[in-house]
Amino acid sequence: MKEQKVWLSPPHMSGNELKYIQNAFDTNWISQYGSNIDEFESSLENYLGQNSFVTALSSGTAAIHLALKLLNVEKGDFVICQSFTFVASANPILYLKAVPVFVDSETSTWNLCPNALEDAIKFCLKQGKKPKAIIAVSLYGMPFMADEVLEISRKYEIPVVEDSAEALGSRYKNKPCGTFGDLSILSFNGNKIITTSGGGALITKNQKDRDRVLFLATQAKENKDYYSHSEIGYNYRLSNILAGIGRGQMNVLEERVEQRRKNHDFYQESLKNIEGINLFSEPSEDFYSNYWLNTIIVENQNLSKEKIKKAFEKNTIETRYLWKPMHMQVLFRDCIFFGSGVSGMLFEKGLCLPSGSNLTNECKVRIFDILSNFND
Repeated sequence: MKEQKVWLSPPHMSGNELKYIQNAFDTNWISQYGSNIDEFESSLENYLGQNSFVTALSSGTAAIHLALKLLNVEKGDFVICQSFTFVASANPILYLKAVPVFVDSETSTWNLCPNALEDAIKFCLKQGKKPKAIIAVSLYGMPFMADEVLEISRKYEIPVVEDSAEALGSRYKNKPCGTFGDLSILSFNGNKIITTSGGGALITKNQKDRDRVLFLATQAKENKDYYSHSEIGYNYRLSNILAGIGRGQMNVLEERVEQRRKNHDFYQESLKNIEGINLFSEPSEDFYSNYWLNTIIVENQNLSKEKIKKAFEKNTIETRYLWKPMHMQVLFRDCIFFGSGVSGMLFEKGLCLPSGSNLTNECKVRIFDILSNFND
């Protein structure tokens, strides 16, 4: 009999979601208003802590788009963005007809390199235009070098949009990801640490900005007795039904983080005697990763990421290549890039391994058996 497929990062329900969904049906609040939305936002605010004002939206991409709108990004403006990321981090720059300036990664966190970031800023200033924003990503759940990046942000007075789509539950110096940026975003896509099936959130530092986000996310409807609009708005609000899923998921967030961190412990043990397969791990005690995805770099001359991927595929186990850097994408081929090629090397040699919080011991045995075959 064919073995059941092991997925990379499948949804993991708590069992509490249905009662909140049922409440939406019972009260007949099923669209963009209702108590589930209010309670989901409140639970996120309580989790993130002081000065976190959360607006639940239809996706993390929508959150980045509205963040850039709040920062008045317009056609022709420079926006600096981490190159090693999913395309959703960069696409909203193009929505606004702004100009992406891509920055390489550093080797310890795989995130925004402070030295390359400053080079990019200096270049933009020489062109006579200060960048409107810096998009800093916490990739695969690993926090970016917040101290260094925020110091540069303050030095040049350029706001940071913190993309923590993959990093809810991660911390830097015991401070939660989602609280470092002038504006921060989360994602609740189906494969994330918790899910609303599809959804995201924009986190602001004050109620005034939160009100502005909500206004833009609900078609920019003005407070009048009739439909009045003086600017472009968007249909970006999360529904009350999906927020109900989120409420049930928030009940198990810490448990889900711990389960993914235990997956990392499993991979550390499984790979410790295999030469040339290096597991991406926290660089110091300052970093606490949710290990949304466990990733490896293959540096054994007799191995390749393709060979390992095919071995897993043969055994119906899903793996995935690392993100292809944005500056290497056809879509962004004309964009400026600053760095030494770290992100390109990571893409060339890296692979994501199954990391779901519902990864069973039976699945781990199957994974271990495959990895053991490379210990030759």
